[in-house]
Amino acid sequence: MTEDTIKRRARGLDRAFDILDFLKEIGQPLRPNDIANGIGSPKSTVYELVASLLERRILEPVGKDGHVYLGRQLYFLGQAHLRHFDLSREADHALQEIVSQTRETAQMCLLNGRKYTVALMKEGERHFRISSDIGENAPIPWTASGRLLLAHLSDQQIIDLIDEDDYILPDGERLPLDRFLAEIRQAGSDGFFSFDSVADTFTHCFAAPVKDPQGVAICTLCIVAPRADAKNNYNDYRRVLIESANSLARRINE
Repeated sequence: MTEDTIKRRARGLDRAFDILDFLKEIGQPLRPNDIANGIGSPKSTVYELVASLLERRILEPVGKDGHVYLGRQLYFLGQAHLRHFDLSREADHALQEIVSQTRETAQMCLLNGRKYTVALMKEGERHFRISSDIGENAPIPWTASGRLLLAHLSDQQIIDLIDEDDYILPDGERLPLDRFLAEIRQAGSDGFFSFDSVADTFTHCFAAPVKDPQGVAICTLCIVAPRADAKNNYNDYRRVLIESANSLARRINE
């Protein structure tokens, strides 16, 4: 195989993942033409890749108008991944334990490239439920977890990572860079961060890092609680979360 052939296949693989990422982000079936416009790739290339992904059941046809969406083969691949991915399995147990102790919604959160995402979630044991869309990307500066997940990076690495528009909060205000960096350093020092959610007006978010043997946060465990309950139970929630995150880190690092 020539070097040129290898490079062409690599570019095709990148575009195939662009197609999958775009469909996940949009969250609904699309025609190949719309996908090509959305990812900025030639239509002929996208049609060829879509046909290949359909053949392998990575994509599936939807309806009779040429729409396609993420296929069930991805589900089976995900299940195979989970069976052999200790972090997801162990984190699921940790989240259930957090819910049993606090009755609040618990999450495991990760970085997904330049964004933040909720990877796992257990809803709280309340009549009033708080939930998030698993796998939906969000700007890192909007999150408590983001402060912890970036703590191992230098200031310049953080500046290079975050899109400028992501500093604009849901209320239209811009988060000052110096404040964001200071919060990251403080969170890294404390091994914990919490704040009133910037995405809504009624919840408070707690986050604690799950670190690898080198001390880098590979994910966070989080509690999302109504603000009044978070205030009344702050110390207990903080203790439970930190203990759970440290216990999870010990189990996956053994």
